Amino acid sequence: MERFLKFTDCFADRHIGPDQEEVAEMLGELGLEGLDQLIDRAVPRSIRMEGKLALGEGMSEYEMLGKLRELAGMNRPFRSFIGLGYAGCITPPVIQRNILENPGWYTQYTPYQAEISQGRLEALLNFQTMVIDLTGMEIANASLLDEATAAAEAMAMFKSVPKKNPSDLFFVSSDCHPQTIEVIRTRAQARGWEIAVGDHRDFDFEKPVFGALLQYPASDGAIYDYRDFIEKAHGAGGVVAVVADILGLCLLTPPGEFGADAVVGSTQRFGMPIGYGGPHAAFLATREEFKRQVPGRIIGASVDVHGNYALRMALQTREQHIRRERATSNICTAQVLPAVVASMYAVYHGHAGLEKIAQRINQCARLLGKGIEKLGYTVLHGTFFDTLRVQIGDEELGKVLERTEKLQINLRQIDSRDLGITLDETTGRGDLEKILSALEGGENRSLEERGLEIPEQPHWEEPLRRKSAFLTHPVFNSHHSETEIMRYMNRLQERDLSLKNSMTPLGSCTMKLNATTEMMPITWPEFTQSHPFAPVDQAQGYQTVFSELGEMLREITGFAAVSLQPNAGAQGEFAGLLVIRKFHEENGQAARNICLIPASAHGTNPASAAMAGMKVVVVKCDELGNVDLEDLRFRAKENAERLAALMVTYPSTHGVFEEEIREICGIVHKFGGQVYMDGANLNALVGLCRPGEIGVDVCHLNLHKTFCIPHGGGGPGMGPIAVAAHLADFLPTHPLVATGGSQGIGPIAAAPWGSALILLIPWAYLKMIGGEGVTRATAVAILNANYVAHRLNRSFPILYKGKNGLVAHEAILDFRPMKGTVGITVEDVAKRLMDYGFHSPTISFPVVDTVMIEPTESEVKGELDRFCQAMISIRQEIEEIEKGDADPEDNLLKNAPHTAGVVCRDDWRQPYSRQRAVFPMEWLREAKFWPAVGRIDNAQGDRNLICSCAPVEAYSEG
Repeated sequence: MERFLKFTDCFADRHIGPDQEEVAEMLGELGLEGLDQLIDRAVPRSIRMEGKLALGEGMSEYEMLGKLRELAGMNRPFRSFIGLGYAGCITPPVIQRNILENPGWYTQYTPYQAEISQGRLEALLNFQTMVIDLTGMEIANASLLDEATAAAEAMAMFKSVPKKNPSDLFFVSSDCHPQTIEVIRTRAQARGWEIAVGDHRDFDFEKPVFGALLQYPASDGAIYDYRDFIEKAHGAGGVVAVVADILGLCLLTPPGEFGADAVVGSTQRFGMPIGYGGPHAAFLATREEFKRQVPGRIIGASVDVHGNYALRMALQTREQHIRRERATSNICTAQVLPAVVASMYAVYHGHAGLEKIAQRINQCARLLGKGIEKLGYTVLHGTFFDTLRVQIGDEELGKVLERTEKLQINLRQIDSRDLGITLDETTGRGDLEKILSALEGGENRSLEERGLEIPEQPHWEEPLRRKSAFLTHPVFNSHHSETEIMRYMNRLQERDLSLKNSMTPLGSCTMKLNATTEMMPITWPEFTQSHPFAPVDQAQGYQTVFSELGEMLREITGFAAVSLQPNAGAQGEFAGLLVIRKFHEENGQAARNICLIPASAHGTNPASAAMAGMKVVVVKCDELGNVDLEDLRFRAKENAERLAALMVTYPSTHGVFEEEIREICGIVHKFGGQVYMDGANLNALVGLCRPGEIGVDVCHLNLHKTFCIPHGGGGPGMGPIAVAAHLADFLPTHPLVATGGSQGIGPIAAAPWGSALILLIPWAYLKMIGGEGVTRATAVAILNANYVAHRLNRSFPILYKGKNGLVAHEAILDFRPMKGTVGITVEDVAKRLMDYGFHSPTISFPVVDTVMIEPTESEVKGELDRFCQAMISIRQEIEEIEKGDADPEDNLLKNAPHTAGVVCRDDWRQPYSRQRAVFPMEWLREAKFWPAVGRIDNAQGDRNLICSCAPVEAYSEG
């Protein structure tokens, strides 16, 4: 009966692309009889887990949504006026439907291949322009993770630039948000820098500082004129960053106009819901002189080979990875999707719209302030934007908070006497009347009954009022009707390749299905409106998700505890290494600061180690791409007294399961170190191997890869860490919410549970796919990779294979011979793949002049075959050059990608037909994706960094 009553829909069959027949066909190609035989040959028996994952049977999509509705109902819908960097906002429905809920935007990859990313690049350029205009600075990056980490990045940037004094002291105003102060402390402590927190009005600079941080407006709402402080800081050889409210800057003097050297903040209130803490796009704007030290990405302007205006990620956005252990930042994942939402919010509202929103919020705050004063309370600051600090008094405060509880509103308790009240775009009449009622303790009366009138515009002091124009570019003044903004967003979307077009076969990035059902809850108001610092009992639905997701991740990894705070993979690396350092310190071994890292590691690994205050020692790899055991033993023994950790990626960065992983862990442990595993390749392990059972001590989990959070064009991501029992006490804490270990490191993100809103996605994925389904997904991911490797091995040599001639979940193809014979590079192949409608695999990583392919379990055999056909066809095009049948310089690959404009020209002069250029495969005639521009001149863009909106002429032509 139970079986009969089950829903017929099986999510695993929807998520996993190949059906049983296709699986059998691919196994047959490999000469194998079943998935079990494949796994036995591909995955070393020494690492295989015993038994099955206890994740339960997968729910149907319908059942899961019903369960999530129950959890949503457990979140109590209090109205929060807490502030502290999080504000209610209105996401325009046209942006919600066409960006947040649109797979054409949320399934895009990071725009490393600019020719097929022009839409997103334009949206990010708009973001940068918006930030530059509002802050009054000269350059801005294309988003960071959150406001607190952006402030920490500014501090690190300041430390890395030449300065007048060698100080290790950084001043932070006590008027900054508490979570920002503590994230700064965490980051500084790891590097050995000293933090001085105090009143900026009293700080005398007798002790030199390399930099300072101010909040504008202050955390309690006060607006200060910082000119004198900044002048003194500059005179003492320091530089100053200002954490600014981006909406407040519509009315307030931009920090760039009163001497700030950098401005950071969050764009959350530009259309991104609070979502219990994230994801939100932070920003960092600074002076031109610091452009080589800016963390994250900068979108710049260049031209393509035909002279057309084109956008690209500028070189300096990748320099942090090039610098490796000398990097000042490990930022890899940005917050691209939230940044696109913020930029579209600015485009939709324009200068006048944003100014009206800001003015209305300020008028509501002043109206509320008048009402509060009529009740006999004191509003402490006469100049404010959206936040009031109200002096209630010791005896009355508790009574007021009891009344706010009954009225279901949250105010901020600043101390034992004062309350903070922050208003926002969503504040209405009813909110103001309810707040006044709570303060008065009487019946709810209307504003008119209280004798209140709409206040005039603010009479702020001259130095505080904004006089400069902003958002004057046509893009911010052309799309204010819904029809126009809809068409604009659609135009940009069509210039970008995403999973809605074809597979994205990127090695190390796992571009798999992001099921619609998993994505639906992220716009439900029961989840979007929760404030991260509201009482925990108001978010029991969220807490249940965190608890169950943590338990599922512990079951999958074999670890004892999980922290959900790191809001990106690189943040997980940083957090994991800090946990290891704290463990050593508590054991009286603070001198342990050597981090061993294999030569093949991704650039974020050494950068994270440097940020954690560790010294990097590189371990060699052998000719098969494995860690060189003899060199590892030598390095571990050589540094035995100071060995802190080994960072290892498993399966390896070369796409194989290293047979000696247990021995590797044993060597490190023998000499007193801990083993940190980069979880980038966990998609090859789930259900087959538990890292916690093979000797690993801590692992970060890329939820935006293995567990289905979409890549979002380069973010958002989440990188929780899972740790063994002996490290559990050291997990990240938070100053405002109880979380983490009893001896935990400080916070590494602004919100207690990072980007909590998108944790709903992996929770839903694991609940629907279940233990059996997720194990099958892993097996099919390995099958798909080996099938593609087998088909392409006839055309391209596979660089690394395991003991039985198989790869793990990804394969590296070697193009070095072709570069040597006919000068064809992997970049040429990447651009030519665009003509076939595919995004390129990862190029030149981890080995120069190779491509790394990861097809994931979500792609059906037909899509894999199309990709293989494209690669084989490109190999034949290369053979034409090798045989002398095609010109070495004027050929299909060197001229790729071919745009519609190029093939429609009257003067087609290429020695091959238009048809071969753009329809090399018959199936392309059914659905052709056209690259927006021709090959982009990277060098020209690097020489001429332009990181704000294009000139009007280029905009009109575009």
